[in-house]
Amino acid sequence: MLLRRMPALLLATALVAVACRSGTETPAPRTPSPTASEGTTGTTGTGSEPDPASPSPSRDRFDPADVRLDLQPAVEGLEAPVLVTVAGDAGRLFVVEQPGRIRVVRDGDLLPLPFLDIVDAVAYGGEQGLLGLAFHPAFASNGRFFVNYTDAAGDTVVSEFTVEDGDPDRADPTSERVLLRIDQPFANHNGGALAFGPDGYLYVATGDGGSAGDPMDHGQRLDTLLGKLLRIDVDGARPYGIPRDNPFVGVDGTRPEIWAFGLRNPWRFSFDPETGDVWIGDVGQGASEEIDHAPGNEGGLNFGWRVMEGRTCFVPATDCDRSGLTLPVAVYDHSLGCSVTGGFVYRGERWQELRGAYLFADYCSGTIWGLDAAARDPSISVLLESGRTISSFGQDEAGELYVTDHVGGEVLEIVAPEA
Repeated sequence: MLLRRMPALLLATALVAVACRSGTETPAPRTPSPTASEGTTGTTGTGSEPDPASPSPSRDRFDPADVRLDLQPAVEGLEAPVLVTVAGDAGRLFVVEQPGRIRVVRDGDLLPLPFLDIVDAVAYGGEQGLLGLAFHPAFASNGRFFVNYTDAAGDTVVSEFTVEDGDPDRADPTSERVLLRIDQPFANHNGGALAFGPDGYLYVATGDGGSAGDPMDHGQRLDTLLGKLLRIDVDGARPYGIPRDNPFVGVDGTRPEIWAFGLRNPWRFSFDPETGDVWIGDVGQGASEEIDHAPGNEGGLNFGWRVMEGRTCFVPATDCDRSGLTLPVAVYDHSLGCSVTGGFVYRGERWQELRGAYLFADYCSGTIWGLDAAARDPSISVLLESGRTISSFGQDEAGELYVTDHVGGEVLEIVAPEA
């Protein structure tokens, strides 16, 4: 998960073995939604030179000088919230509580009964727990949704559940269908984020396995699901299908589920709804935190871990080979925080000054930053020193943004009133 250097919430990096079902059937690829490929900005691409690509056209260009950010309380009384999201069906908010519950917020009120309660199946503590939730794009008609949690053995499980008949605010806990199991020999770096892309496939973020320094080099290895962004088809086969255009399909010695690699602990990632680009907050080792960017959701990118931590060589410590690596678009060092929380590109209508900004935060410092998502070489700007333990960002159907305060047990809406 995201947490570092906090009592009982230790973060590290390590080796791990994968035991997961392969899902080797390969249904025909779907036609992705049209996306514009943004410029990859100054520190992305081979080596450390700016990428020559130009940004894609966008009507939104973010200027931090125009923004005064604040947080407005929306929901309180939660236990260790780690995600807020929507199902796209009825204007509800869904909040994931790390111990193993999903709560429903309807018309601003927290419903007393959980949407899903799998506390008995979840190992909770430190970075373990119920960590991710994604609703099927056709949830309103099929009632299917997906969760990512650590089980009683501490291993990663990605499962599908369905809603109870006749009650849209309650899921059926007996409907679980396990898609993936990944062995986790250490209790940290579980990743945890799930999201459906504009192509209709499910993306799964996995950490490198825990401990420290990724000693078995899982981030760079292509024969393991650890340290990756995975892409699977939950509709094409059982337990799942492999999209035919995944970058490593048919390559000997690789896992075909892999969409991107070279990640340490990608706790939160998101898609820009306007461009289809992927934005990833990857938690660092001991020196820096990073934001990674896949323009136009390009597959097969290597984000560098453990060759690099941020923009600095890690193994080896000097003169590392940066060829073929996609380096971060933004980094910050540990004088400013200790654990990055990836966010969203704002495409809502309420706060025009925020449009086109990618917002992200640090769990430990509570700082919220913004950068221009369309910039060639974006700089990051402090938008708010919140004092909160920001564990996740969320987005409602209108594109308005929220954050979860892990320790405070709250969901807060991001607002940007005129200065």
